[in-house]
Amino acid sequence: MTSLQPTTHDDEQFLDTLTIGRRIRQLRLERGMTVESLGSQIGRAASQISVIENGKRELKLVELQKLARALGTSLDGLLEPEPLSRRDELEISLERAQRGPLYQSLDLPPLAIRKGLSDAAIETILRLHEELEHLHTQRAATPEEARRANTELRAEQRHRDNYYEDLEHTAAELLRTIGHTGGPLSQRSTAELSSHLGFTLHYVPDLPITTRSITDHHNHRIYLPTKQTGTDPRSALLQAIASFVLGQPEPHDFGDLLRQRVETNYLAGALLVPETSAVAFLTRAKTARELSVEDLRDHFAVGYETAAHRFTNLATRHLDVPVHFLKVHSSGVISKAYQNDDVQFPTDPLGSVEGQRVCRWWSARQVFDVEDRLSPYQQFTDKPAGTYWCTSSIQSSANGDFSVSVGTQFAHVKWFRGRDTKRRLTSRCPDPTCCREPGVEASEHWSGHAWPSARLNSSLLAAMPDGSTSGIDKVEVYEFLDRHAGSHPTHS
Repeated sequence: MTSLQPTTHDDEQFLDTLTIGRRIRQLRLERGMTVESLGSQIGRAASQISVIENGKRELKLVELQKLARALGTSLDGLLEPEPLSRRDELEISLERAQRGPLYQSLDLPPLAIRKGLSDAAIETILRLHEELEHLHTQRAATPEEARRANTELRAEQRHRDNYYEDLEHTAAELLRTIGHTGGPLSQRSTAELSSHLGFTLHYVPDLPITTRSITDHHNHRIYLPTKQTGTDPRSALLQAIASFVLGQPEPHDFGDLLRQRVETNYLAGALLVPETSAVAFLTRAKTARELSVEDLRDHFAVGYETAAHRFTNLATRHLDVPVHFLKVHSSGVISKAYQNDDVQFPTDPLGSVEGQRVCRWWSARQVFDVEDRLSPYQQFTDKPAGTYWCTSSIQSSANGDFSVSVGTQFAHVKWFRGRDTKRRLTSRCPDPTCCREPGVEASEHWSGHAWPSARLNSSLLAAMPDGSTSGIDKVEVYEFLDRHAGSHPTHS
């Protein structure tokens, strides 16, 4: 018999919603109540009761208490972890499967769960779904292993609002040891911190190309490159210090490697932008309705990406503002992503975000079309999950141009500078007709008559965006051909 699969934190929360809904429905039917009568007792429309029973809305504690009283049970009775029946278990499993990334990636219509759908039919569908998941996992090579580990780590970050309290305390203690009382951390103070920990600094021209620094624990030396083009000279040193302070061992797998990288970068960021002074600065800015990543960057003399990361670390915990973060290559492919504001990132069938292509109407891609790359770029975007506001900036590196974006739901934009922007676009993604499929006329004219040569992505975590074996964006290819062909501007 098919059973429920192991879940992530988000799955458990979703499963509870479905289980509570089924329990409410079962109790209502046992008491001979209609959705109308139950709704009238708690002050809700019958349609809202149906939404609750189908597990499509999370309930507040007050609502749960009202429902428990109306159904003649206790609050604990509604929150039992196990479904009431085998049928309920099957329906919950099927609902979860349909809302998961694998099922959604198959572009199948939703399957209505009706009484006429037998238990045997549901079990067959679930077995097929499990086999598809197994095949995806079995085919995954080493890069996909890293992407799966990254997906799990991102879920953990969301669960804790991307805030690591223990690392904040460690950073504060380190800063106290060198007498740093707040504000930007100077390069001299950074060197003093390494000296306090017993290390001498050595800048060398021949550091291996695959390393940012090397720490010699035997001789208490930290080796850094003589040339650090395009990077904050404090960054590599602070990451080396952070790795030493955290006592990180040799990673056993990609999960260890990624977790260590996140913790090291977090601690380095917490040293560059100390929590106490940063929260005071951001709180004043929120009170004035002038929150700005640019101001945080300038006040602490750090790069834009560091400021954006620190904003996501502190905004939800201290300012009660849910946010999302995106780092996107100029090709539109995601390099890094984080969210706790329910924005829907593109994912592959295993739920991985890295390597997927962002909707071309999002701020993270629109910013590349703006000539003025020095001024902040802000935009409202109407998305399937709601309206979001984002601020984006382009950062250049040896690996190309990337946009770094921080965004939030419309309800929270009132605290940000740039909320008066007139830019507003609409995104229908993941609907492929939004921006992933060329128009009918362009397809009819160019399909079979264009053969672009792909620039393959060699990044460890990169995946070919869904719908394209080579990773080529046909929309951009056809638009390019239209601009340069000249002879068929209307595809006649």
